[in-house]
Amino acid sequence: MSSGLIDLVGYVAERAGRRHPGRQTSVEYQRPYRPLPVALANRLGRALERFGIRARLEEDSLVAAARKETGLSDLGDDVALRRRLRILLQSLNDEARLHPVGRLMARQNIIRLLTNRLRIEDALKREPRISQTTLEPPVFIAGLQRTGTTLLHRLMSCDTDFRYLAAWEAINPAPLTGRGNGANDPRIRAAELAQLGLRYLAPDFFAIHPIDAQGPEEDCLLFDFDFFGQVPEATQRVSRFSAWLEHQDHAPAYRFIENVLRYLQFQRPGGHWLLKTPQHLENLDSLLEVFPQARIIQTHRDPVTTLASLCSMLCHARGVFSDHIDVREVAGHWLAKTARMIECSMYVRNKTGRGKFLDVSYYDLAADPLAEIRRIYDWLGKELNERTVSVMRQHLNHNPRHKYGVHRYGMEQFGLDEDKVERLFAEYRRRFGIPRE
Repeated sequence: MSSGLIDLVGYVAERAGRRHPGRQTSVEYQRPYRPLPVALANRLGRALERFGIRARLEEDSLVAAARKETGLSDLGDDVALRRRLRILLQSLNDEARLHPVGRLMARQNIIRLLTNRLRIEDALKREPRISQTTLEPPVFIAGLQRTGTTLLHRLMSCDTDFRYLAAWEAINPAPLTGRGNGANDPRIRAAELAQLGLRYLAPDFFAIHPIDAQGPEEDCLLFDFDFFGQVPEATQRVSRFSAWLEHQDHAPAYRFIENVLRYLQFQRPGGHWLLKTPQHLENLDSLLEVFPQARIIQTHRDPVTTLASLCSMLCHARGVFSDHIDVREVAGHWLAKTARMIECSMYVRNKTGRGKFLDVSYYDLAADPLAEIRRIYDWLGKELNERTVSVMRQHLNHNPRHKYGVHRYGMEQFGLDEDKVERLFAEYRRRFGIPRE
């Protein structure tokens, strides 16, 4: 991708999707924002579909495309991986109601996942030093969505003693051509283009969850390369796939992640891994089986507020791929999913020593971020030097709340019953002393 084209796409994205502080996000979830060129492309796509011409979401076609692009054939645990892929594709084809451009994006995304998987497996076989790479005990941030995990993750990532997962390497863990080459790594340009593309397709999304191509990103994206992640159900309606995945053993997924972390550290060395995704709450037992020395920070916030905020974010995300957003289906699915995540995490915590977990209140973090950071560092037995504090202050100054606009949402928009939510999370609220907003 040439620098000139990146600049052109960036200009178009900024012009089409510009948001200012104070601008409020849309709550017309059933009418997703659609740039005119995308709307026209969808119209053309629907006309072609009447003649049987459409982007193919078929297992053999996707695997063949990835193998052709890379010249590689080994996907690792081929039988199990392809079974997960097959079930995901069934959900995408039967449930997701993707518009033509969304279907094309889904196809290209799965090919990206498969090409990376092929390159990862090839690298692990060719370079024995990867498996010999030592991983220091990682730190995981594992709160529910919308509880301050991103703020905490990005603040702690200011410390160069931590090794965070950058967005560009989360999108493509494997170098696109040979080895990565620092600031000129083509994966960075690819991530910048993806960032600009999302801003063009869903400009409101950045007011809800800003994305930085070179900044820290969630490791939930790494699970996608093993088709074990929550990203599909966050961006598309794939209820059957997510329900099936809940009943699978996730320890193999964490062993895969361990190999990917070694591979990334082999490419770009660093200190203790600092990782973050709410998905970990659902599988803390598997996490601790594979990373027994891990330390886990869990953030907490009023579940009534966080659930409404989450549903709004997910409706905006689904609107990128589909014209059919059922807000009540989104709310029902993620109410059950969130309750499951809390139930699973509390079960593991009840049978695990307290020393592995530290609880952080969203309200304390929002009121005095650096005070909470100092408390966390004390718990980790780690020194917080003034240089790192200065960088953290700069980050806070440069990223004020509502920088990209004001996120609007409310329970009533999703048909959520506040009393039902309170009953579901009563024990969680009591145990961690979570106030009502």
